[in-house]
Amino acid sequence: MRKIMLAALGIALFSPAQAQDWPSKPITMMVSFTAGSSIDVAGRIIAARMAEILGHSIVIENVGGAGGMVGAARVAKGAPDGYQILFGNSATQTYSQSLYKTPLYNAATEFAPVALVAETPPVLIARNDLPVTNLKDFIAYTKANQGKLHYGSAGGGSASHLACVLLNATIGANGVTHVPYRGGPQAMADLIGGRIDYWCPLAASAVPQIEGKTVKAIAMMSKQRLGLLPTLPSAHEQGLANFDASSWYGIFAAKGTPAPILRKLHAATVAALDTPSVQKQMTDVGADVVAANRRSPEYLQTFVEKDIKMWAEIIKKAGITPE
Repeated sequence: MRKIMLAALGIALFSPAQAQDWPSKPITMMVSFTAGSSIDVAGRIIAARMAEILGHSIVIENVGGAGGMVGAARVAKGAPDGYQILFGNSATQTYSQSLYKTPLYNAATEFAPVALVAETPPVLIARNDLPVTNLKDFIAYTKANQGKLHYGSAGGGSASHLACVLLNATIGANGVTHVPYRGGPQAMADLIGGRIDYWCPLAASAVPQIEGKTVKAIAMMSKQRLGLLPTLPSAHEQGLANFDASSWYGIFAAKGTPAPILRKLHAATVAALDTPSVQKQMTDVGADVVAANRRSPEYLQTFVEKDIKMWAEIIKKAGITPE
């Protein structure tokens, strides 16, 4: 009777032998954003190497919607058998929990954490004629002129919006006007054209403009420098102690996935992250692989819980809603 009830609820039943034999067929990695996006590219890099290690293919499935929650919810509500995993990020696991009145899942309780993978810090960039050369100058100028300045974003509730909100709150410049766009390219075009003063995109998307000197790079919005932009000092280095607006990537399975399967997933993820070619590819797309001591499932669980709490306070105080 118990087996019938569990089956009706869509809960997979495993014997120890079945769990030990996992995987015996292809695995689906859910990426809750469009093909070709930064997270999609990073997910494909990791999945390709994990597939080699596990001996079965990993198929990427892109399902967007509701800030990444639609795809992530499929994993959270799916069978806990390890054959559908989530390549999640800050949007799916932390921002969503506060931006939406009724999130599609509880990110802290409805997933089994596998491993934190990489961090993807945003970069503070400004129009070329903004009269600043470093973060100290930027802070002084922005605080003094906040009523006249405008910062852009790829939309309300986007990573670039939240990064700038955190920066403005930290430096005491909440009077700067937010200009939301329907995507990053439009915001970048207006920054280059001088119609907005600054914005905070993920670094990978800004490298061509930084290298082409069509915008001015001020600081990595993190504690450390980014491998993709090794000469650009971090906010922490420039005096904004412990400031970090980084987004991140992590791998999750459905809650209730058997421990032997989770151990295999974790081991494959770690082995992939330790592969030099994977590390280089991740650096090239603006994501720095996290240190070995930050990859455990226990670390990821605590990390997500703290991140949810931090961003909830920021989002609530700023009154941010998704657009």
